[in-house]
Amino acid sequence: MGEYPAERYPHQELTRAIIGAAFRVHNRLGHSFLEKIYERALAHELRFLGLFVENQKALAVNYGGEPIGNFAVDLLVERKVIVEIKAVRNISRSDEEKLVHYLKVSGIQVGLLINFGRSVQVRRKVFTQPGLHSPKSIQ
Repeated sequence: MGEYPAERYPHQELTRAIIGAAFRVHNRLGHSFLEKIYERALAHELRFLGLFVENQKALAVNYGGEPIGNFAVDLLVERKVIVEIKAVRNISRSDEEKLVHYLKVSGIQVGLLINFGRSVQVRRKVFTQPGLHSPKSIQ
């Protein structure tokens, strides 16, 4: 993972803290647990760091300025970063696309897709407003 200018990748310090916590969780638990176990362990680690974490946070889907439904993200950290957790062999393109859609409809700019497989896999996503840039994936 390289360094990125703040204007290109917001909340770098926060995402580094989240990724570091994910590695600590994986080092302690290993692989083969259900996603819910990793979600709870990661939330515990992040709260230990003093971060504000919401589990299974419901966010609204707006269409034409009107709320039309809700979806839940695994973790919302500091109301700035959506964290989606997987416990699979490999992250799929579908998992990545789902996170981008979550960012798009929520108005939250940064997301992490963290897989607790045999080793930790992380995909960082940034969604900027239409017309500025397209969704970006930074690995």
